[in-house]
Amino acid sequence: MDLLFDLDGTLTDSAPGILRCFAHALARVGHPGIDVPPHLAVGPPLYRVFEALLPLSSTALIERAIVAYRERYEEIGILENSPYPGVRDALTTLRSRGHQMKVVTMKPEPYAARVLTHFELAEFFGGIHAPALADRRDDKGDLVASALLGRGSSDAVMIGDQPEDIRAAHATGIRSIAALWGFGAKEELLAANADASAADISDVVSVVANWAAVDPSHGASATRAWNVIETSRAKSRG
Repeated sequence: MDLLFDLDGTLTDSAPGILRCFAHALARVGHPGIDVPPHLAVGPPLYRVFEALLPLSSTALIERAIVAYRERYEEIGILENSPYPGVRDALTTLRSRGHQMKVVTMKPEPYAARVLTHFELAEFFGGIHAPALADRRDDKGDLVASALLGRGSSDAVMIGDQPEDIRAAHATGIRSIAALWGFGAKEELLAANADASAADISDVVSVVANWAAVDPSHGASATRAWNVIETSRAKSRG
């Protein structure tokens, strides 16, 4: 299978650095003390987050905020971050079973590459599909589509913690796994109707193994069964 992984909130817990960088940037543009919820801040493009935090602000002020954010992020915040428990073991298992893996993220490509290299995860991935620093694209579906070029969608899966990850999978005709351990708002993430939900990354390994073992003609029923189980587990955890 072709496995497309989101980065922030899926492979790494980047919230500490990201939230501190938002606080720094907001203070620099004259708006200190604004609450920044992790589900809003971790994953979506910077421009969209600052638009939500500063709804009446000009484009120029938002661009200044992005510059201030990146000043701290490039120096400090990018490494206030750590892989989730079990990520390396899960990626090792998936690779050993012949799955091809890529990262598809809204984090600018230079930052994504630096994070993967620093945490020695780059070796697992055949590519990074991410915007350039100056890119203001807002549609993750475009990035998923670029990751699928020349590969097709029949055997691809998007794994991510944000509803936009699931919507991008729907838009490109591939399956999806909702990463419930990340920062996406759980109710909204489950409502996006992923093909399966995973409580932790070891569950991703199990879901993929389940799909790989099931005859394609029975894959839909197996997917629904797993999704019901995982959704019930998520709700029982509150």
